Amino acid sequence: MDMERDRTAGRIGRRGFLGGMAKVAAGLAGGTAFAGRAAAQDQTLEQLIQQNQRGEFGEGFDSASRTIHMPQASLPTLSPATPQTTEAAIVQYEGIVARGGWPAIPPADKLRLGVRHPSVAPLRQRLIIGGDLEPGAGVADVFDSFVEAAVRRFQVRHGLTVDGVVREQTFRALTIPAEVRLNQLRTNLVRLRTFSGSLGNRFVMVNLPAALIEAVENGSVVSRHIAVVGKPDRPSPDIQSKIVEINFNPYWTVPVSIVRRDLIPKMQAEPDYLTKNRIRIFDPHKNELQPQQINWYSEEAVNYQFKQDPGNFNSLGSIRINFPNAHQVYMHDTPLKNLFGEDFRFHSSGCVRVQNVRELVNWLLSTTPGWSRAEIDQVIRNADRKDARVTPPVPLYWVYVTAWATSDGIAQFREDIYNRDGLGAVGNRG
Repeated sequence: MDMERDRTAGRIGRRGFLGGMAKVAAGLAGGTAFAGRAAAQDQTLEQLIQQNQRGEFGEGFDSASRTIHMPQASLPTLSPATPQTTEAAIVQYEGIVARGGWPAIPPADKLRLGVRHPSVAPLRQRLIIGGDLEPGAGVADVFDSFVEAAVRRFQVRHGLTVDGVVREQTFRALTIPAEVRLNQLRTNLVRLRTFSGSLGNRFVMVNLPAALIEAVENGSVVSRHIAVVGKPDRPSPDIQSKIVEINFNPYWTVPVSIVRRDLIPKMQAEPDYLTKNRIRIFDPHKNELQPQQINWYSEEAVNYQFKQDPGNFNSLGSIRINFPNAHQVYMHDTPLKNLFGEDFRFHSSGCVRVQNVRELVNWLLSTTPGWSRAEIDQVIRNADRKDARVTPPVPLYWVYVTAWATSDGIAQFREDIYNRDGLGAVGNRG
């Protein structure tokens, strides 16, 4: 009788744990998409439980991955300790390389929860060696909930969409050799040592290859924002400056480089483009011109100023964040919010677009008298054209860091989008 109760308790424990993993996964993915598959996964989870009872997942299945944790959201990319933690990651990856790296994973169209496939067993080994999955998770060829959780952790560490499914981009990142990752860490350690001194109690960091922004206060990330940064052929520059001003409902003055490379070809194809987008033309004497007064099949247009009216159609959105720099770039809102949902977020001409920019601005102006959250909301709601000085100015760092480790011991990697790591084509695939 006691043995039967123990077996029943074990079945309930396994079912509860697997169900809990599914709920955690749903939360990480954003909930709704995962919940839509709940009924189908109930059956899948029951099958996984039965397979575990038959011993197909190995002796350590119940305890697997309990000591594997997601990266801590509060840990900043840049800190005085980051070089030291990255050095520790280098030692770890030197050991991985010395032991032969990780195995090749045979290509598969899509690997996800409940799938049985020959590629799953080497996938398990790859995740175990990389520290995303406990060795006790077994060597079965079934993609169980522990493999899914490990894939999610891997995706977080590599800046990919976190859905626990191995598709093309996740597969490519999984197949980057350990030697390349080790060399990335070594290359970036040199960059990180540049920021090992005092960064300020409050600062903003934009990591360009990660297309990510962090607002850091007293050593912790208080808000994190997805970014859209410069295209590979129009890269955003490295910058160290201070944020000094916020423009609400700004005009957008089109840079000469964009006039030449984008606006002239656009007007040749769509003569009403400027009118539709409420972009006005001014000569050097501030006289307004009409589009038909300009020869768009010449370089004449670069002699004029192009200024877009404020509004929800404006390329800067409702907010522009200013800081002194020699590159004439800035951070801003955008009407194209859909770009923030992409894995590839390199679409700008050098400036940085900020997701949830109002939250960042609320934090930037939290020490500036007269600019409470309510006052900021009102200015934006009324479409008032106003400026706010940031008091005191907030240090800003635009950096190029493709590999680093935080104080939780977790190494993170991003694609060498501007090809500055010197790793060749293979290093550009992850």
